[in-house]
Amino acid sequence: MLSKLIYRVVNAAVDSIVNRILQDPYTENLFSYITVVQKLSARAIVEAGMRAESGKPLERPLGSPVVLSRWEQLMFNPVHLYRMPTPDGVKIQTGVTIGPKARRPLSLEIPILITGMSYGGALGLKAKLALARGASMAGTATNSGEAPLIREERAEATHFIGQYNRGGWMNDHESLSQLDAIEIQLGQGAQAAAPMGTSSWQIDEPYRTRFGLKKGEDAEIHTRLRGVNQPDEFPKLVRQLREKYGVPVGLKTCATHYLEDEIDIALQGDIDFIVVDGAEGGTHGGPTILQDDVGLPTLIALSRTVRHLEKRGVKNDVSVIAAGGLATPGHFLKALALGADAVYIGSIALVAMLQTQLNLASPTEPPAQTVLYHGKFKEDLDIEQAAEHLAKFLKSCVEEMKLVIYALGKTDINQVNRQDLVCMDRELARILGVDYGALSREEQRLAYTEEKDPWQEIALPPPTIQQPESSLNQVH
Repeated sequence: MLSKLIYRVVNAAVDSIVNRILQDPYTENLFSYITVVQKLSARAIVEAGMRAESGKPLERPLGSPVVLSRWEQLMFNPVHLYRMPTPDGVKIQTGVTIGPKARRPLSLEIPILITGMSYGGALGLKAKLALARGASMAGTATNSGEAPLIREERAEATHFIGQYNRGGWMNDHESLSQLDAIEIQLGQGAQAAAPMGTSSWQIDEPYRTRFGLKKGEDAEIHTRLRGVNQPDEFPKLVRQLREKYGVPVGLKTCATHYLEDEIDIALQGDIDFIVVDGAEGGTHGGPTILQDDVGLPTLIALSRTVRHLEKRGVKNDVSVIAAGGLATPGHFLKALALGADAVYIGSIALVAMLQTQLNLASPTEPPAQTVLYHGKFKEDLDIEQAAEHLAKFLKSCVEEMKLVIYALGKTDINQVNRQDLVCMDRELARILGVDYGALSREEQRLAYTEEKDPWQEIALPPPTIQQPESSLNQVH
């Protein structure tokens, strides 16, 4: 009896709603919610409401949801007879050296590094310590971000890269002398070189003490690096740092259409490494317009950077670190194949580090509240557990990458190159300089030798036909 009554009530309500949707004009129709969301997107609607509430730039965590790098269009070329796969049991080398021409190059066991995420401006102390410990357990380096040298973090990090930054907090001799590499930070993918900072009312005593701020003073990140107001002043800074400290000195910028010109200026100072930070890069909470509408996608920026260094004849001397939106072992290895010597990861490292600790803030708060400096649950983070999960994540990624290297018939991660890739999109193939998967290798050669292009004037990459690498075939 009760079930029949409930059925009648529900049926009548559903009928009423369906009739309204089918009969009401659009201006009165509930279905208009659907079309408005399709036109504007749910994200644009919610962010418009946030802007209308605050009247200030939005601070969206972890970077842009706009992903323009089409990594999925790239596939690896395994071998079976053209070149034999690497025999079972052969050790695959995964080590990488950053800044080979520096007096003290940075040698790491794996090519996956933890990117710059600053104490205070982004992450809490426990999160920074977990990242440093986890990176050390995996044999790789972590990065300070735009922050001062944090004594506890440095103690946890076997390999530590510090950012010579626009806030000036890592730019003193005492701090620089404790680094394994110096990364001059002129910008980043998610924020470019826009002025940033933390207002004094958000700064507590530990933050103020570590940053050397006066009470009531803001923590400001300027558009320019102090002492670098002209392009020709940058090479001088690079040379001074290289000569004084002997460690690799690199440049990090937001990937830009002017990247070749900026690389040329950096090369004048004998720069040791270039960080290609694409538009998909993450941040603790940068303005959405800088995240969504500024810079070049990581994939395109990496290709252009490598091509330019090869053109200048310095690719073997200047290391390239790809950064921005890289999240899977496939992303990492494809970036290496395109010419990167190593990759930086940030957002995915935090996710892996938290693992089940993602639940600490849920369901009332987002997971970021567990790692951010001002997060409500930052003190609940278990450092040891987080470090272990990060190290296991890095190990898992490297082991997967090794499997592909076996299938490619190679023995060293540094041997992977563009010839090991094929692209499913012909225009992207041309841009990246890899083979287009819809043409055989012979057809690809003919496309360059025949008078008429069989693909109707579509430019294709040069053929990459090569003789099998005999040295690899002789591995026993």
